[in-house]
Amino acid sequence: MARTKEFDPDAALQSALELFWRRGYEATSMADLVEELGIGRASIYATFGNKHDLYLKALDRYGENQNPILLAELSAPGPALPAVRAAVRRFGAEAAADECRLTGCFITNTAAELAPHDEAAARTVERSWERIETLLHSALVRAQAQGELPRDRDPLTLARMLLVLMQGLRVVGKASTDPARVRDAVEQALTLLD
Repeated sequence: MARTKEFDPDAALQSALELFWRRGYEATSMADLVEELGIGRASIYATFGNKHDLYLKALDRYGENQNPILLAELSAPGPALPAVRAAVRRFGAEAAADECRLTGCFITNTAAELAPHDEAAARTVERSWERIETLLHSALVRAQAQGELPRDRDPLTLARMLLVLMQGLRVVGKASTDPARVRDAVEQALTLLD
């Protein structure tokens, strides 16, 4: 008879996500995961695979939890340009907030730590960025169709610029103690939408 799991895999994955997010991949050992998740090494391997597999599953979970917020903001009925501005300002405010400053964005952290030498992590980061870019692009196309965005603006180029800005805000917000640096960058970039 097969043994039943004596832990909640969903809660364990969330705990792993939080630990990796706080400490990063390299600074988190299997011993750290065993302690944080409160389950044995064999159970971690049997349920999630190795440390790298668990990290990628945690990264996917993070993306699932983040994108619905942006999707709701950018696909709401009505004027699209104010929604784009609000989403970019929210990213900036989160990046500059004291409680976010030490952790940053898990996707951005992964881009800096693992993506240059880890193909699977790079693919996950790229998928996340593609989703954000697509949401921004769709909203900007809608804004242009509704007459909110000037016809001479390229929605795809603007979406890419905003994606790069938003990811950069996460990096600067994590490292800087001056929230004005992030706020000023947001407001300056948003003038490109006028």
